Amino acid sequence: MPNDTFSASTGPLSGLRVIELGQLIAGPFAAKTLADFGAEVIKIETPGSGDPLRKWRLLKDGTSVWWQVQSRNKRSVALDLKQPQAQDIVRQLVRDADVLIENFRPGAMEGWGLGPDDLHAINPRLIMLRISGYGQTGPYRDKPGFGVVAEAMSGLRHLTAEPGRVPVRVGISLGDTLASLHGVIGILMALHERQRSGQGQVIDVALYEAVFNCMESLLPEYSAFGAVRGPAGSALPGIAPTNAYRCRDGGYALIAGNGDSIYKRLMHAVGRDDLGQDPALADNAGRVKRVDEIDAALGAWAAERTVDEVLAVLDAASVPAGRIYTVADIAADPHYQARGMIQQVQMNDGTSMAVPGIVPKLSRTPGGHRRNAPALGQDTDAVLSNMGLTPEQIQTLKDQGIVA
Repeated sequence: MPNDTFSASTGPLSGLRVIELGQLIAGPFAAKTLADFGAEVIKIETPGSGDPLRKWRLLKDGTSVWWQVQSRNKRSVALDLKQPQAQDIVRQLVRDADVLIENFRPGAMEGWGLGPDDLHAINPRLIMLRISGYGQTGPYRDKPGFGVVAEAMSGLRHLTAEPGRVPVRVGISLGDTLASLHGVIGILMALHERQRSGQGQVIDVALYEAVFNCMESLLPEYSAFGAVRGPAGSALPGIAPTNAYRCRDGGYALIAGNGDSIYKRLMHAVGRDDLGQDPALADNAGRVKRVDEIDAALGAWAAERTVDEVLAVLDAASVPAGRIYTVADIAADPHYQARGMIQQVQMNDGTSMAVPGIVPKLSRTPGGHRRNAPALGQDTDAVLSNMGLTPEQIQTLKDQGIVA
């Protein structure tokens, strides 16, 4: 059920008005995050079809169940942005908005007369988040870019494979989500700065840059040593021991014993004090040189035990370790439940469905699920009416196909 104790007036972003012009993943995820914490988000969608995400993956009653996560707490207004009158409606909405989020290809907003210069002339305080494949500048700006391409360009895809095998993708839209989170960070920083200057600004987030920002030592290692990091399967090169070890029951246990004191506890727990007390293995640099030997010892130990048995021993020794979860494991896990990360929401047909909880967790002004994801154009009349349009004017716009 939606959290009745949470309302827009109690969320930390209450009073923040956001116009979302994006679709699919990157822009809408950023707006969803703001909406979870009290922002009023007005989502603009194409009449008739709406956001394509409505039809992605598994559908329930004709609508993607993903939609219930991505668009919770939002309002939907159906506008044909290619129509000048619809563009005028966006300009009117911008007058009272704090943030506008878009993830169209660079130049699209300018083509509609809705670029930063146009919108800042209407509302100088507007903060505009622009998410695109390659950014608003540079030689690649006009190329179409999706998250999967960004993951490849950032160097991430090169690392996600077993050595000598075809690189694989992460099974989610990681590039889009990382870009969204960078965008939210940018919005919050711009809001803080606006308190001093009174001015809005443009936040330019490129999908590939958001992923590249998470690539840790990849570039400096190449710059300093000419080292090109390659794929390493489930291990993490240069940090030892950390790997996935196959157990007797066919499952895998992830073991991260790369802290110096943790390593000693780990090797004692598995009966290999000869390795744990070896001075040459007392620090990470020494362990990296003999990582194959350490992995072989841990692999042999794990192979004689079930995953549960391995984790019981390592938990008792305070060694970070865990199993590889499926979504069924997640749904049944008591820690997920205790932390409110599995929330049951009541659908419009009266059925219940589990959705992910709210992240991050604020102690005094937490986020919450106030409103189910809207039907296409569900709030068009209400939003246009609040702008001062009469029912007759709204109906005329509907008859012309400008709104729905």
